[in-house]
Amino acid sequence: MPPLDADERTSLESWLDFYRATLAQKCEGLSEHQLREASAAPSPLTLLGLVQHAAEVERNWFRRVLTGEDVPAIYTPDADVAATDGGFDLTDEITFDRALSVWHAEMDRSRANCAARALDDTSPFMGGRVTLRWIYTHMITEYARHCGHADLVRERVDGRTGV
Repeated sequence: MPPLDADERTSLESWLDFYRATLAQKCEGLSEHQLREASAAPSPLTLLGLVQHAAEVERNWFRRVLTGEDVPAIYTPDADVAATDGGFDLTDEITFDRALSVWHAEMDRSRANCAARALDDTSPFMGGRVTLRWIYTHMITEYARHCGHADLVRERVDGRTGV
């Protein structure tokens, strides 16, 4: 649970970490097969796909946008980064353990890239400027939305609900 009386930055970082941990928790205790199990037809959404997507959005917002780093997509490195939805598609080569390791590395990089910046620091984005505060807020909503998806997928896979 994020602190109830923290300063703005601590609140933003804590909520983002809460949702990161929630997504990880939704995957705990499942087999590789279960992590690849789709939610419900016709959706191909899986918990493994959500973890891969989380790594992609961490890379996009905290590396490409925040720092201007020119890095390829993780799961479709030859794709046009702007045209890819980022990581939802599964391959036989990527195991959950590998995806989890990649996601953790991207989160570590995200935290390091944010540590030296103030919330009002800006980066170029879509012909304008975007603040770190806006990126944090966007990422909190991104994770919250996908944690809702993960809730439904997990319930479908083994009946487990709750945070």
